[in-house]
Amino acid sequence: MDGSSTETLSCGRCGKPASLQCPKCVELKLPREGASFCSQDCFKASWSTHKSVHLKPKLSLISNADADDVISVALNQGWKYCIKRGQGRTINFPYFDWTGTLRPYPISSMRNLPEYIDKPDWAIDGTPKIEPSSDLQHVVEVKTPEQIRKMRETCRIAREVLDAAACVIKPGVTTDEIDAVVHEATIAAGGYPSPLNYHFFPKSCCTSVNEVICHGIPDCRRLEDGDIVNVDVTVYYQGVHGDLNDTYFVGNVDEVSQQLVRCTYECLEKAISIVKPGVRFREVGEVINRHAIMSGFSVVKSYCGHGIGELFHCAPNIPHYGRVWRDRLWPDGWTAATADGKRSAQFEHTLLVTETGVEVLTARLPTSPNVYPWLNA
Repeated sequence: MDGSSTETLSCGRCGKPASLQCPKCVELKLPREGASFCSQDCFKASWSTHKSVHLKPKLSLISNADADDVISVALNQGWKYCIKRGQGRTINFPYFDWTGTLRPYPISSMRNLPEYIDKPDWAIDGTPKIEPSSDLQHVVEVKTPEQIRKMRETCRIAREVLDAAACVIKPGVTTDEIDAVVHEATIAAGGYPSPLNYHFFPKSCCTSVNEVICHGIPDCRRLEDGDIVNVDVTVYYQGVHGDLNDTYFVGNVDEVSQQLVRCTYECLEKAISIVKPGVRFREVGEVINRHAIMSGFSVVKSYCGHGIGELFHCAPNIPHYGRVWRDRLWPDGWTAATADGKRSAQFEHTLLVTETGVEVLTARLPTSPNVYPWLNA
């Protein structure tokens, strides 16, 4: 942190008087407003969200560069997009130690939205304003009846959007085409796809194939027979977010992958079954971890469940594990893959804790596609 200036501004995290500056902002000659902090602790706590402001000047520098220059900047500067001109070619990031066979492919331009759609505060410039410094990052919110009503409706829309995506998944379809379905279905319902431009994420959903754990960017790679793909959808509607994801089979999937996906589905079901007032967060993780291990699998431990509502991400964090483990982040700054290159599956629901138990707000509907054989038993 640079503390050489005598001018005092407000801390970008807590609002207290601040004289310390982010050194990267100083280097990039960015405005001091929003780049000043009262202490090293506030700076460190804000880093995960604050660092996104460093991307905009880098993007402007490369907007007219050729493909090789773009990739070079992406590698050296941590740019969050994977882009290369040309059809059907993977992006070759030299010197990156890929853990599996999957590679990033070119992505299409960011999709547009009608003006009438109500948008979250990151929609235009890619930077969340309210979420990072909200008290709800530290305090668990008890939702009001009106918030719950809105959450129910938004989560139902999110489920319908995910179901629409599920209906197009087959060999030969690109994850970018899945993203287009998610985008259009969300707009048709009057909602905003929450991931779009969130910290500059370029797409309307996450599509995580095979060894990718989460946050995969939809691109022009065609799904292959035998793949598994997780589609993660979040909808912003009436001022609240609804979040869920499912993992799907693509064509004929090998037996181990089938077992992995079914075990993951069961882990979530078993965790939901114990949710009620008084249950400790760690008990949820213990149930998940126990079932995964007993089934011959392990739990990815770098990510966890989160609170949601008027904020996309907030307290509480719900761990699935007891100790931290490793993953490998791709050069795009988003895509998290397993360190050993093995396949990963995920299922997610938005849950409302009630007086006596739990309500699954993103539960499958009678119209949801029948894609899981075990549900027919």
